[in-house]
Amino acid sequence: MSELATFAVPMSSVRAPSAPPGTAAGLPDYCGELFGDFTRADQRRWGEVYVRGLLDVPGRKTPARISEHVLGKRAVQQIQQFVNQSPWACAPVRGRLARQMVRSFRAEAWSIDEVVFAKNGDRSVGVARQYAASQERTINCQLGLAASLVGHAGGVPVNWRLLLPARWDQDERLRRQAHVPVQERCRPRWSYVLEALDEMLDEWSLEPLPVLADWRSQSDPDPLLRGLEARGLGYVVQAAPHTPVLLPRRRATASGVRSNLAELAGRAARHAERTSVTWHDPVTERMRHSEFVTLPVLLRADPATGTGPASRPRLLLADWPYGRPRPRAYWLTNLPTRRLTETVPLVQLRRFAEEALGRMHEEFGLGDFEGRSFRGWHHHVTLASAALGYDMVRQQADERALSHPRA
Repeated sequence: MSELATFAVPMSSVRAPSAPPGTAAGLPDYCGELFGDFTRADQRRWGEVYVRGLLDVPGRKTPARISEHVLGKRAVQQIQQFVNQSPWACAPVRGRLARQMVRSFRAEAWSIDEVVFAKNGDRSVGVARQYAASQERTINCQLGLAASLVGHAGGVPVNWRLLLPARWDQDERLRRQAHVPVQERCRPRWSYVLEALDEMLDEWSLEPLPVLADWRSQSDPDPLLRGLEARGLGYVVQAAPHTPVLLPRRRATASGVRSNLAELAGRAARHAERTSVTWHDPVTERMRHSEFVTLPVLLRADPATGTGPASRPRLLLADWPYGRPRPRAYWLTNLPTRRLTETVPLVQLRRFAEEALGRMHEEFGLGDFEGRSFRGWHHHVTLASAALGYDMVRQQADERALSHPRA
């Protein structure tokens, strides 16, 4: 018999908060939907205990503090068993979380973001001394990718991937200790992204939305863009100024002018007028104004990857405020140029994903996981997303209650 079965959790002992306004029950119903297909009742109960602990325990969310706060007694071994070893699948839970979020608020895009988990040792799954682009430094850490639903109401990460460094392909002892599945290997970052999006499209049947990503740390954005285009997805992907490109010529057989994004934007600004755009910023709720350079470009072969030029141009969108010597951001997109007043605010939605991930670290224990296993990492980040998702459901219910008070 497993450790889970040796310590049943009577739900009458769980310290339940009152239901949020505008909902019939609150957390028990929310968790019941997320964990409803778990084969064991004790797994469903431990799922709610853990999520409740991530929501309610002040400070660091350790198994000891969660069990003492939620149950009034220590149940460290049982919580560790549920998170680290229990064989429940993350993907169905994430899919149901995503569908709950779609019902709770209007998602307008999918944001792809790097998430850094700083570590001291070298045994936790995926840990290595590696460059974290989002922090612009090399640190000892795990690197994850989060796919978030974002809209004017905020953002919630619903899908996750753990990036495995190359050293984890070669050290079989490390892999065995962390229980890394055989098929999990170091691969390009774009491969993880497309895999996560395929899961969201094909297995969860989510409505396709434009994809937002910061790809400045990657030398060649072409594999990602090709993959998004093959799936019929719109995108706005931030690229590095030095990204190699060609300026398309009129004749298809011409090779074009070799350059990079920064050089082409500067050349275009000297020979053509910039487009002035005023838009409503969904994050600050203020009107903003800037000027943009837009022109078609072909990505050219990158020496590091050997990929050839794209079969069709992408649009370069360079944010170049008046009076500045150079643009402050470069994006590649396949969205219509005539709708810049819609595309530019879309880009700003990435900040909601960044804020959500920051809150998960500060309030919902995202970085507090102490286990070392591949399964445990995925279980923990899924449950942390569930905690933030419940907070979003509660927030939206409160706003609806305020907007439509009972007579």
